[in-house]
Amino acid sequence: MKKLLQIFLLWACATTIQAQQLSLFTQYRHHATILNPAMVSSDYLAYDNNISIGISYRSQWVDIKNHPVTQTLVGDYIQADGGGVALMAGGYIINDQTGPTGYTGAYGKIGGVLTDDPYYGGLAFGISAGVVQYRLRFEELRFRDITEAIPVENQSKIFPDVGLGAYFYQRLSSGWFDDDLVYAGISIPQVFGLNVGFQDNVGDISVKRIQHIYANAGLYKFFSDESFIEFSTWAKFAPTAPISVDLNIRYQMNSGFWIGTGASINGNFHLETGFIIAERLRLGYGFDYSFQTFGANAGNTHEVNLNFSFPTY
Repeated sequence: MKKLLQIFLLWACATTIQAQQLSLFTQYRHHATILNPAMVSSDYLAYDNNISIGISYRSQWVDIKNHPVTQTLVGDYIQADGGGVALMAGGYIINDQTGPTGYTGAYGKIGGVLTDDPYYGGLAFGISAGVVQYRLRFEELRFRDITEAIPVENQSKIFPDVGLGAYFYQRLSSGWFDDDLVYAGISIPQVFGLNVGFQDNVGDISVKRIQHIYANAGLYKFFSDESFIEFSTWAKFAPTAPISVDLNIRYQMNSGFWIGTGASINGNFHLETGFIIAERLRLGYGFDYSFQTFGANAGNTHEVNLNFSFPTY
């Protein structure tokens, strides 16, 4: 994107760039509120904690100068003793920077689970709403074969945004899968398809955002010693891009240590590990390596998550 911006600014042309605004995530269960406002937190599904707060830092393709860097702050709540409709609430702040382009968003979410008891499962619907600031740092652009500096100004624009989602989960009650849990969801985390325009004396630049559809599903297999295995998948759909699907498996020991691995159909390998620091505080690390042709040159991706959760009942 940086090269495109340089070329088109140099020749004072107008262009439109299409880009996804949400970052990818290795440990995507920790970003449930971001990906699907109706998704029930993994802290409630796996640990029965109905309030959770988490922060994360992701550095993608670290061998590229000005590579994507993303920070998030996420909060989530579910009314664990609710019946009929169990209230869900929360929100998140996300900041992403890639070279001279970036955005910061702040969202709140509200939803409900149609259920007799949210512990055993239900059908959830949720909506998120917030504002996003898109920015372009013209001063960080560098031009080739230019002997004279071009006067430009940094710019930013703020737009509203909305996300929609549906989610189903169910605790099983028969055979080998007794007390295990399955889940599935679908969402459009950014409903508005915006065309953000930046104008300066050297030309016009516009960044067009395309709506993405996310789908996820998984299974928790719990064991009598309080360890468990989680199988999960995350699929991403966009009108002008190939379908992307991640498949992952994670095993958590009864000591609180976990390890997981997975891959995507577009050539990315995932590895994650983590442990419980204190009774309700968990630290996780995720690692990505791409087997695509650009992977070795782009470098690896690192992601760190710190999460605190607790029950209110």
